[in-house]
Amino acid sequence: MTIEFDAAVFRAPNEPLTIEKVAIPSTPPPGEVLVRLKASGVCHSDLHVVVGEWEVPSPMILGHEGSGIVERVGDGVTTLKKGDHVVLSWTPSCRRCRYCISGRPVLCDMVSQHSANHLSFDGRSRIRSVGEGDVYSFAGLGTFGEYALVPESGAIAVRSDAPFEQSALVGCAVTTGVGAAVNTAKVRPSDTVLVLGCGGVGLNAIQGARLAGARRIIAADIFDEKLEQARVFGATDLINNGRENFADKVHELTGGRGVEIAIEAIGLPRTIESAYEVLARGGTAVVAGQVADGMRISIDPFVMSDQELSLIGSNYGSSKPDADFPMLIDHYMNNRIDLDSLVTRVIDLKDINEAFDQMQRGIGIRSVIRY
Repeated sequence: MTIEFDAAVFRAPNEPLTIEKVAIPSTPPPGEVLVRLKASGVCHSDLHVVVGEWEVPSPMILGHEGSGIVERVGDGVTTLKKGDHVVLSWTPSCRRCRYCISGRPVLCDMVSQHSANHLSFDGRSRIRSVGEGDVYSFAGLGTFGEYALVPESGAIAVRSDAPFEQSALVGCAVTTGVGAAVNTAKVRPSDTVLVLGCGGVGLNAIQGARLAGARRIIAADIFDEKLEQARVFGATDLINNGRENFADKVHELTGGRGVEIAIEAIGLPRTIESAYEVLARGGTAVVAGQVADGMRISIDPFVMSDQELSLIGSNYGSSKPDADFPMLIDHYMNNRIDLDSLVTRVIDLKDINEAFDQMQRGIGIRSVIRY
């Protein structure tokens, strides 16, 4: 038995997504859960696929930032039950490999083997196009459709009084940004933090720095509207690096010292290099932005050793989704972080291509699909 539903399907780069009828098994395989999506964010990572910057198999249901309700559970599932409210994780972990047992589940062996290839843990797809063959699901989720079959560890139970539209964003932008500051960079109250890029990830990195008590938070972007949004989320200083000399302004704001932490949340080689170049001695640059395939950066290794600089990556905010998703929802419900302002537009699935167009023009923060 299957369930048929509409989904936004990617067929080829630089072509609009098409709304198509697809089917999913109504009974989950062992160890998996069937989730009825209630909301999905439209993320810049999806745009990388749409414009051809990331090569993926097709046809594919995009989307990886979702929340919903568990409809059914497969044999062996013990941590979830029908009716649970969940946020989906695009790094479902096996909970057994060396990365999982050492507390780094986002690096799980199963994720790199299967979810990163847009397949389930058994190496197969769960979705079929009505009248055709298999359809891939982005990161093994495919939240641009109303149903998803995911491993038990890919659906994290959260409190049921949190709104779905805001909870969905915890599945990517919120965890990635807050985690980059709190978990990866380990921001301290004495730190001055620079965040380059004030999209969904960058604004949440600002929130994370504020949550950690950073003494000063500098936000940089080329759009004045986004910089004003950054102030709402906790930035103390703003740099429009489309009009101002970025490095000179950072050094002016810091008395020539530079910043202890720089978080790059755009995914461009030149901004990664810029983040590294304005570090204070002993500082750390965190790459949280996702770059297009094949990009490379250039840094001076002598300066790295001489000034003890660090350049590190942050995958999914170095998070532990089982613990971090419910905690972030609690922070939101207790007014410690702002998720409401992130949702600038609630849309229907049919409006997905318009949402990508607005993203490319720098309009708003997050469009969220409501099912």
